[in-house]
Amino acid sequence: MPLKQKPTGRLISFEGSEGSGKSTQIARLAAHFQSLKREVVTTREPGGTEIGEQIRNIIVHNSRGDEMCAETELLLFTAARAQLVREVIAPALLRGALVLSDRFLDSSTVYQGIGRNLAADPVNQINRFAVGNVMPHLTIVLDVPEAVSLARLKQRASDLPDRMERENIDFYRKVREGYLVLARGMPERFVVVDGTREPEWIEKRIRTAVEERLA
Repeated sequence: MPLKQKPTGRLISFEGSEGSGKSTQIARLAAHFQSLKREVVTTREPGGTEIGEQIRNIIVHNSRGDEMCAETELLLFTAARAQLVREVIAPALLRGALVLSDRFLDSSTVYQGIGRNLAADPVNQINRFAVGNVMPHLTIVLDVPEAVSLARLKQRASDLPDRMERENIDFYRKVREGYLVLARGMPERFVVVDGTREPEWIEKRIRTAVEERLA
C-alpha cells in the first residue's frame, strides 16, 4: 500500500472533458493556497514523473496510437498513475501537502470504462491496484457540454490535437454523462461545477467547495 500511516495532506482531483478548464482552475487554486503559505503540489495524468511522461508520449503522441486497443490504453494510463502515486502523491500527502491532480482514477473509469466500453469490474480492479489506498478527498468535475468541449479544442493554438482530442462528439457525450453518473453516485466526494461560467465564478465556487469539504 502506498500509505502505511494516516496522511495529514489532502488530495483534490480535477476531472472533466477535454477543454473543460481544469488546468486554469488548478493554477488558480494552487496560487490561493500558496498565498496562505500552504505547501501545494500540482501534477497531471498521465505524467507527473519521468516514467509517467514517457508513458504519456506513447498514449497521446505515438504515430501508431490510433491502432492502440482500449485495454492497452487503460493499462498504460494506470501504469503512469501507479508511478505517480508512489513517487509523488503519497509522499506529498504524508508531508501534509495539498495535492492538486489534473485527472486521477475517475478518468479511467469514464474514458476507458464508459467511453471505450470496457467492463466496469476489471477497470475498477485495475484502478484500485494502481492507486492502493490513495483516494481523492475531493473531486471537482468541471462540466461542459460536449459541443462546448469540441469548440474549445478547435480554438487552441497549440500543436496538432492528440488522440483524445481527435475523438468525436458522441465520445465526449459519453464522457460527460459518465462523470455526471459518478458524481450522482458519490456526492460525498464529488462536486460538479458549471465549466461554461466565467473563470472567476468557477474559481470562487471551487474554493468554497474546498473550504467546506476539507475544513
